[in-house]
Amino acid sequence: MKKRHLIATLLAVAAAGIAVPAFASGEPNLVVKTDKGAVRGTTDGELREFHGIPYASPPRRWTSPRPAAAWTGVRDAKTPGAACAQPVGLPVGVPSEAEDCLYLNVTTPAARENQGLPVIVWIHGGSMMYGTGDMYGPGRLAAGTVVVSMNYRLGVLSFLTDPALDAGSPYGSGSLGLEDQQAALRWVKANISAFGGDPGNVTIMGQSGGGYAVCDHLASPKSAGLFQRAIIESSPCTGDASRTRAAAEADSKHVIKAVGCADVADVAGCLRSPKTTVADLLEAYGPMSEPRPVSGTALLPLSPAEALRTGRFHRVPVLLGVNHDEENGQYAGAELAPGGGPIPAGQYEPTLRKEYGDDAAAVMARYPLAGYGDSAGLALATIGTDRRWARPAYDTAALLTKWTPAYAFEFAEKDTPWFAGYPEPSFPWRAQHMAELAYLFDLDLFEPRTPAQDRLANRLITTWTRFAGTGDPGWERFTTRRPSVRSLTSGRWTATEFVRDHEFAFWSALDRP
Repeated sequence: MKKRHLIATLLAVAAAGIAVPAFASGEPNLVVKTDKGAVRGTTDGELREFHGIPYASPPRRWTSPRPAAAWTGVRDAKTPGAACAQPVGLPVGVPSEAEDCLYLNVTTPAARENQGLPVIVWIHGGSMMYGTGDMYGPGRLAAGTVVVSMNYRLGVLSFLTDPALDAGSPYGSGSLGLEDQQAALRWVKANISAFGGDPGNVTIMGQSGGGYAVCDHLASPKSAGLFQRAIIESSPCTGDASRTRAAAEADSKHVIKAVGCADVADVAGCLRSPKTTVADLLEAYGPMSEPRPVSGTALLPLSPAEALRTGRFHRVPVLLGVNHDEENGQYAGAELAPGGGPIPAGQYEPTLRKEYGDDAAAVMARYPLAGYGDSAGLALATIGTDRRWARPAYDTAALLTKWTPAYAFEFAEKDTPWFAGYPEPSFPWRAQHMAELAYLFDLDLFEPRTPAQDRLANRLITTWTRFAGTGDPGWERFTTRRPSVRSLTSGRWTATEFVRDHEFAFWSALDRP
């Protein structure tokens, strides 16, 4: 991270009222004692980084995480831990068959005097199927905070759900990724002060699948006391943050059958046998599932949507939002996939009729193809964004604000980096799903930022860091009387016409039971 960015962020953090001690002279302390043993990190003179710290023992398949074993001497913490098992598929993924993967990373300012800093715990996205914590470079965020990221079990090795596997967890099968994250949060509470962080000022932050996990932590009694604020990006809690036990079991039956364990006497033993390889399980589960933790258990008694409706959740300040053009990336990806291409204009009406049936005419009237330059992909992406992202995000903010401070935003920048190494789609991607991550983190997924994009990145990081320190991002709360949603662009940040822009009334009426 360039020094001018570090200084700018520190000044902004100080202006927001967060105490950031001055840098000390001399070498930073690269050996830190945790409750399990000492670790040695690295420094570039401005930041200290510690990678691959075990927050739990290598897990047995489909069992709850157990405390990490202690070690003697000083453990090297210079290399990230293995990515949790995940298939080949999305650019955000790191193909892996590793089961020993419960490791975390800590990034903190290098100065010795930095103590009691706000802590941001980053829960990576990837549909709870893909990704690692270390792929998101947190250097800018860590200028005035301590940033923690972790790997947690994904896909089939987290969410496979069957009565035969229930004995592996006190909460039954189907939610091990959430249990892993709670184990990491307990590690933070026990150890982060040794890295300069304040264990009483922890913000959990996630995007997409990671944001849905934040919704789950808000609703989980077992996450009580492990965080004091929450940031949710592109993950409306009234959407798909959890699933029922029946849905989870139905999703798992074909996997158990495909690996040859459905008709044996000991189903759990068969699934855990070395003969049933991780590769077999990944292939059977497939690359495009969208798993979620199971609700209706002691771990997650209510779905996050129901928890917010009834007020039975952890009432901490929440910063939440979506991107203005969420599904532009999804349709662009389909267009650029092997064998893909722009959706013909003539397919627009048949596609809507297939999805919306008798309501298709009303949808077409509200979203005429001519209004999108006859781009069926852009029109369909706009419809999907409004219905599946904007409306539930607004509903989430409206439920939260009944019980706790909620601050809403929409990332709406039009000139955003595209994915590195990929051709551009036939229509503008703009503020697509994940676009804001190119500003909050250093990510190899995207083309390098321009100087103008760097300036917006500094503004976003200042805001996120301010919220982590104070619980206030710098604009008015969302309330039912004044439902303000702040538009975040490279221009002036103002309240956006969110309801009108995303046809909230239309979709509320159309989707009413």
